[in-house]
Amino acid sequence: MKALIRNNNQIKIIEKERPKLIQNTDAIVKVTLSSICTSDLHIINGAVPFANNDIVLGHEFTGEVVEIGSDVKNIQIGDRVSANCETFCGTCEFCEKGFINNCINGGWMLGCKIDGCQAEYVRVPFADTGLTKLPDNVSYENALFVGDILSSGYWGAKLCEIKENDTIAIIGAGPVGLCAMQSAKLFGAKKVISIDINETRLTLAKQLNFADIIINPQKCNIEKEMKKYSKYGADCVIEAAGGNNTLEIAWKIARPNAIIAIVAMYETNQNLPLPQMYGKNLIFKTGGVDATDCKKLIQLISDKKLNTDYLITDKFNFSDIKKAYKVFSNKPDNCLKVALYY
Repeated sequence: MKALIRNNNQIKIIEKERPKLIQNTDAIVKVTLSSICTSDLHIINGAVPFANNDIVLGHEFTGEVVEIGSDVKNIQIGDRVSANCETFCGTCEFCEKGFINNCINGGWMLGCKIDGCQAEYVRVPFADTGLTKLPDNVSYENALFVGDILSSGYWGAKLCEIKENDTIAIIGAGPVGLCAMQSAKLFGAKKVISIDINETRLTLAKQLNFADIIINPQKCNIEKEMKKYSKYGADCVIEAAGGNNTLEIAWKIARPNAIIAIVAMYETNQNLPLPQMYGKNLIFKTGGVDATDCKKLIQLISDKKLNTDYLITDKFNFSDIKKAYKVFSNKPDNCLKVALYY
């Protein structure tokens, strides 16, 4: 089969043997649709030190199950499925508490520590927890971002413990930020404020009715601007940008005793100026996405309460994956996510 691998901070397409079942809990999936994630770029650039070299990249995909291990119970051959970006056993101490990102038998595996989905076939460990069956009215396109981008945005909103009348500020109007806006509305936020320096993305957030207010921090004093819409600052802030100054913006625009949910992935260390923050009593919630709600998200898509189709802005055949990487890396204003068709 054809596969795209990372090799010494470069990518190349190779011929590779089709994956085989290793554990009885595995499944083999024929990939029908995949995408490229910013974290794939981080791996290529060497910013993920625990990522293995010469592995097949990618963790966002949908497909058809073609083989299952003897211990797989929830998934059958022929099922249409979406994949969770995380590998987790479902039975260890952390999994039982819902902290699947800290699974002692898994973690961020696909496309990082083991071969991922940017190939014609992929082996999925712990298939019962790593794959979600799609109902007939949910297409592969509808489900492509459930296990990563949508889960990340939804998780960020969930961390905020949103209450009625809350004002939620979301930094970053990229794919995760847009999904966080949708999710914040779903959780009952009264007012959603989108913050970004990209005017095209801000306009999209407004056009999609995900954001009530849009702010470009390069065109105003962001702290003063925020207080026009929320007297003491945002009740919750979701940091989905991962820029050089976005964590600083997050704590400055939050009201005292606010929750700041950090779902962004940074390439460099961030600093917390604790003396300046003293007395503000902020609650920080950070870490990798605990994507425990994939089944719920699929149902919400099936019920037409969530939709991520707008994220697919560029389509490529898998044979053109290098071109797709170039487009996604250069990030033209109108590019949100690419979809690779197999």
